[in-house]
Amino acid sequence: MEPSGSFPAVRVATIDDLDGVVATLTSAFFDDPLWGPAFPDLTHREAQASALWRLFAGSALRYPFTYLTENTESVAVWIPPGGIDLTENESLGFESFLVDLVGEEAAKGIMVISAQFEEVRPTEPHIYLSLLATHHDHRGRGLGMGLLRENLERIDALGGAAHLESSNPVNDARYRSVGFERQGEFTVASGHIITTMWRSAR
Repeated sequence: MEPSGSFPAVRVATIDDLDGVVATLTSAFFDDPLWGPAFPDLTHREAQASALWRLFAGSALRYPFTYLTENTESVAVWIPPGGIDLTENESLGFESFLVDLVGEEAAKGIMVISAQFEEVRPTEPHIYLSLLATHHDHRGRGLGMGLLRENLERIDALGGAAHLESSNPVNDARYRSVGFERQGEFTVASGHIITTMWRSAR
C-alpha cells in the first residue's frame, strides 16, 4: 500500500536497518516521562537505553511488522496477533541482561514496569504497537502520526484490532484522532500514569 501525498515512502525494516532503528528509539525516548527516569544515570542513559532498544527492536525483526519512513526518521514496532516481544530465551535472560546493564536497583524498576505492561495486554486478538518513535531531529513534521496512519490502513485491510500503551499524555489525543479509545490506566512506581488504548477492527 503506497502512502498518499508527499509523505515519505514506508517500508518494512530489515536487519540492515537495526542501527538506524535503535538510534531513532534512543533519541525519541531519551526524555520520555516513563523511559527517561528508568535510566537515572544521565551520563550513561543513552548507551544503556540504546542497548535495551536494540534487544527489543532486534527481537521484533523476526516478525515483518516493523515499519520505517524512508530514512528511518520514524519507526513503528508492531507485534502480530499471538506474538511476543522477546523470544523465550531472551525473556529468560532479561533480568540478568538488565542487571549487567543498569545495576540491580534500576533493573528491578524496569522489570516491574515490564510486568505491568504484560498484565494489561488484552487477551482478544490484536496487533500490538510496542514502540512508535520519531528521531528528535525530525520532530514536528507529522512523520510519526503519518507513519501510524499508514500502518493502520494496512491493519484495516487485514481486519485487525490494535492495542497500545501511551507513556506520554501529550500523545493521547493524537491516538484518539486515528481511532484509538482509552481503555484504562496504570501507575508505575514513580507515580507516572500509563494510558491503555484500543482500536477496534475496521
